[in-house]
Amino acid sequence: MSAAAGGRRVVLGTAGHIDHGKSTLVQALTGEDPDRLAEEKRRGITIELGFAQLELPDGSALGVVDVPGHERFVRQMIAGSTGIDLALLCIAADDGVMPQTEEHLAVLELLGIARCVVALTKRDLVDAEWAAFMADEVRGRLAGGPYADAAVVPVSARTGEGLDELRAALAAAAHGLVRAKDGSAARLPVDRAFTIKGSGTVVTGTLWSGQVAPGDELEVLPGGTRARVRSTQIHGQPVERAEAGNRVALNLAGVDTGEVRPGMLLAQPGSVEPTDRFDAWLTYLGAPGAPEALETGTRVRVAHGTAEVPGRVLLMDGRAALGAREGAYAQIRLDEPLPASRGDRFVVRSLTPAHVVGGGQVLHAHPRRRTNLKPGEEALLNVLRAGDEDGACDAALALAAAPVTADVLAAAAGISAAAAKRRLEERCKQGLVRLGDGAGAHFAERALLQKLDSALENALLRFHAEQPAATGISKGALAAWLPGALTGACVDALVERARADGRVVVDGGLIGHPRAGGGARKLEEQAAEALAAVLGAAQAAPPVVSELAAQAGVDASVAHRALGALEKAGRIRRVSGELAFDASAYETLEQAAVALLRAQGGATAAELRDAMGTTRKYAIPLLEHFDAQGVTRRDGDLRVLGPKRA
Repeated sequence: MSAAAGGRRVVLGTAGHIDHGKSTLVQALTGEDPDRLAEEKRRGITIELGFAQLELPDGSALGVVDVPGHERFVRQMIAGSTGIDLALLCIAADDGVMPQTEEHLAVLELLGIARCVVALTKRDLVDAEWAAFMADEVRGRLAGGPYADAAVVPVSARTGEGLDELRAALAAAAHGLVRAKDGSAARLPVDRAFTIKGSGTVVTGTLWSGQVAPGDELEVLPGGTRARVRSTQIHGQPVERAEAGNRVALNLAGVDTGEVRPGMLLAQPGSVEPTDRFDAWLTYLGAPGAPEALETGTRVRVAHGTAEVPGRVLLMDGRAALGAREGAYAQIRLDEPLPASRGDRFVVRSLTPAHVVGGGQVLHAHPRRRTNLKPGEEALLNVLRAGDEDGACDAALALAAAPVTADVLAAAAGISAAAAKRRLEERCKQGLVRLGDGAGAHFAERALLQKLDSALENALLRFHAEQPAATGISKGALAAWLPGALTGACVDALVERARADGRVVVDGGLIGHPRAGGGARKLEEQAAEALAAVLGAAQAAPPVVSELAAQAGVDASVAHRALGALEKAGRIRRVSGELAFDASAYETLEQAAVALLRAQGGATAAELRDAMGTTRKYAIPLLEHFDAQGVTRRDGDLRVLGPKRA
């Protein structure tokens, strides 16, 4: 199919009451009969979607989706309207606007179809005066709505009257039309799935966005099965690549018709995550036989793409109900997941009888469960409704209680990661603070960082006040002292920023306040002196560490750190985890052992014990330490001088 005027591919969808001549008009315009089923031929109505291609006077072409008009097939009509860009509303000149005309108009408006052309069909059945009267009636019905400027063209499929004028009107409406769903990732709602002998599974649908080519892998949603594209066709012609805006048939490998069915969505793997709820702007239209107001909590049918699932409407901020033609923010809770994305249109039908009663646009596809909006959340929904991705990024930043990565911010804002990263780069040039580099970088407003910096300092000061002997606190423990549910990566980013600014001290994985840390180090120095005094007095018979700490009046946790500092300074020698000697006493003991071994070449442990003037309690740990240090070496039951002293 060639591009429509302006270089865009455009899909035309029919709409209108049963027996108002949609399929007959499509056949007259295109030369193709869209009624493809035997039952449709027999009954004279369109039950399922029909497809054709319409060549226009300017050389471009439209893909035509002919949708059912009978009231029993409104769901198929919604499926057909999914993905169309331009509507051809058929109203019989001898009948006028009918109930299904109204319902189809509602669907077109709710799905955000921008342009419409009205074909006043069966012109040959009425005189000129009546045709003019009916055209005025139609214009009056459309006045004040999105299709107020729609061309109304009297036409007869039987005689050919008005067909050229209708083609010209369609070409004018298609010119410069901007598709609502253009994007980089492929998305195709499946409206038909069948098996062709020798080829396998074939699906059809309107390609919402992206491109599809043979060899591409697609994800079947909401289930997640993967399929490979064998071949692509547009209106029966093989193509190397199908682009957004075309009616496409795909021959798939790896799935059968039990795994891919009408109502499912084919998408680029990883580009769409199915959801069981979404935030939306919902408009309630009402319908004949429907309640005057839509109450919050009402169960409905939610039509999205070619799927329809049960769900519930929950109005935001305590709103009890919506009257006809009123709109409001709502969270739609679904009984089954839908592969919905921000910006998608949906239609709401009553459960029974099944009337189109409303619909709207998905604003946030993965919101948290809530109906009462926090300050700032309505601002986020407002900018999402306006289609302002930069505004959504800014609003989500304003709501953030902690520094966020680009991916986390994108999820919170309901926008793509690429859009979030681009906006964050712009904001960094305007004063937004970046913590760290690469994919793990965090971003925050200065006001938020000031608040968290203060909270970090206060947390450390409180910690040191409660535990004055401690030099610092672990990252995991510190997170519990800070406001909000901060991730470990976020705490790391905050601490690194504070460390670089000299506002915290990080030592051995412990985080401390510089001032409190100085006090702790002073306390440790005092403990070291007390321990050194006890060891100096004990000489060759020091107490084990637990007794040593008790004698020195030092906390056990501080004692180990203080002993480490003393050993590093060379003032003591530790021979085991629980035994340390004053450095001068240790030197005397070692010299005594070496002197004996030099004199007699070898000695037993008992002889060395006596030479050192100590007991077995100390002699054995000392000798094992001498062995490890290379001062002595075992030779059977004797010890001789080791390599260090040989």
